[in-house]
Order: sequence, then structure tokens, then C-alpha cells
Amino acid sequence: MKNYTITVNGNVYDVTVEENGAGAAPAARAAAPKAMPKAAPKAAKSAGGAGSIEVKAGAAGKVFKVEASVGQKVAKGDTVLILEAMKMEIPVVAPEDGTIASIDVAVGDAVESGAVLATLN
Repeated sequence: MKNYTITVNGNVYDVTVEENGAGAAPAARAAAPKAMPKAAPKAAKSAGGAGSIEVKAGAAGKVFKVEASVGQKVAKGDTVLILEAMKMEIPVVAPEDGTIASIDVAVGDAVESGAVLATLN
């Protein structure tokens, strides 16, 4: 079995795919939609002044655009950066109010689901 996180029109689904043997079509089961992830994770490039609140990747993809900068104040739900996955732009938002302490990725970086992309104070 393989687990995937898929975002469709801003709704995030956890999907489990079972392999039924050689040549058989896989069977998929989707869980109910869950809230948009707080951030998309990546292997964090540790910054000296990193904050305590992590902004993680909700899905694997490529950093398309960085919307916020270090020192900028953000409110819960504000877009910090945008990931591109499967030709879709997926906003990664601040999980709570704070100030951007670090941006741990750059435009063009490939990130895995759950990777730390930025931190807040």
C-alpha cells in the first residue's frame, strides 16, 4: 500500500492505494477532505534565527514563488509561498499569526511533503 496526499481545488485528501497483484489495476480509497495544511515541509536549511513555528509543505512539489520575506508580519492564513505540483499552484499559508523568522527554500527548489519551508516567531 502507498499513501498519498492530494490537493483538489484547495481541498486536501489523504489517499491510500493498494496494489492488487501483477497487471491488476490499483484500488484507491480516499479519506474525507481535511483542512488545508499549514505549510509544506522540506528538509530545512537551518537558519541561525529560525522561529519556533514551522511552516510545512502539504504536498511534494517545486517552490514556485516566495510571497513573504524575513521580518514580515503575517496573519493566520496569509500566503507565505506557493508550491507547484502537477501543474497546479498550491498556496502554503501561515498556521498562525507571527513574524517570518526564516525562509528555508528558494524558488525552484524541489520539496517533499512535510518539509519545513519557513519558520515564524
